[in-house]
Amino acid sequence: MMKIAVLVSGGGTNLQALIDAKKNGLIKNGEISLVIASNHKAYALERAANNSIKTMVISKKECISNDEFDEKMISALVDNQIDLIVLAGYMSILSNKVTSRFAYKIINVHPALIPSFCGEGFYGLHVHEAALSYGVKLTGATVHFVNEVADGGAIILQKAVEVKNGDTPEILQKRVMEEAEWHILPEAVSLFCEGRIKIVDNKAIIIREN
Repeated sequence: MMKIAVLVSGGGTNLQALIDAKKNGLIKNGEISLVIASNHKAYALERAANNSIKTMVISKKECISNDEFDEKMISALVDNQIDLIVLAGYMSILSNKVTSRFAYKIINVHPALIPSFCGEGFYGLHVHEAALSYGVKLTGATVHFVNEVADGGAIILQKAVEVKNGDTPEILQKRVMEEAEWHILPEAVSLFCEGRIKIVDNKAIIIREN
């Protein structure tokens, strides 16, 4: 059984989707054994506590340097024997020191169809504002591996979501979460834990069951 750490910063809706998916048997060969928050006020910590999941807070503001933050993060993940790290609404940037230490073991869910509306500065409502401003008819979500390039790692899964007339960034954000993020993130976690993701030429290939 693989041990999963979920990194969070806010309300933890994607964390809850993972918790629910695990309870419903949708995540195979993996268990959420640790939740790490970037701040003490993250409601995601309560979600974890309510489900008897170990929690930690590692805040950049409480570290005297980026190196100290990196060391604390790496130590927490190693000490807890974490196999997979999931960024679920995590608002701190992981350095190359961390991403290279756990290469192809960190995944993130991004609220757009990469390579559209991604990279530095595209997070939260900014992504949906950009999609609406551009006038796209389809948006969606992407689960990808994390490397040193923002939103630049190998794509694991994507799911499209319709953009509707009258959408606001908030309405579109909610639809993308409900119709895409909450589905493909647990699926990608399960695929990883089942050993069904193969990396070929820096691309993620899904090994489908017969």
